[in-house]
Amino acid sequence: MPSPQEIEEKFWSALASDMTMMLGLDGVEDGHARPMTAQLDGERGPIWFFTSTDNTIVQKLNAGSHDRAIATFVDKGHDIFATVHGSLTVDTNRGVIEKLWNRYIAAWYKGGKDDPKLSLLRFDPERAEIWIDASSMIAGLKVLMGADPKKDYRDNVANVDLRS
Repeated sequence: MPSPQEIEEKFWSALASDMTMMLGLDGVEDGHARPMTAQLDGERGPIWFFTSTDNTIVQKLNAGSHDRAIATFVDKGHDIFATVHGSLTVDTNRGVIEKLWNRYIAAWYKGGKDDPKLSLLRFDPERAEIWIDASSMIAGLKVLMGADPKKDYRDNVANVDLRS
């Protein structure tokens, strides 16, 4: 049975490797979540996202209408699932842009780091619910043997505070 800290570590490790989150504004009617590439500067948050100024999330943030966000994550192996709540801001930190810039990001911006449509989002995670997959095959075997697989699965979920 993993501890909440171990589950949190698995989340950060998986996010650093797989990098795709669904990001949206919390409680906004048309703030649909969008797939975004997450960038970490270190082992934990904040989580950074490069996007464009015409992205609906950026437009709503620039209008000052909202800063609460929610991001969901599933690693490629479907072993880690997470829902992360926090605050989201447009950030113009040139040092972060320089540090995280790479050829994959550059492919999206004709003007490079000075492209007028370039926008950097900073997601400061506050709390998360993280699940470690309980294999359905193992659950099926437990049912065949008369055991309740739900009991073991409860130990594979953690509610964690992500504020440093």
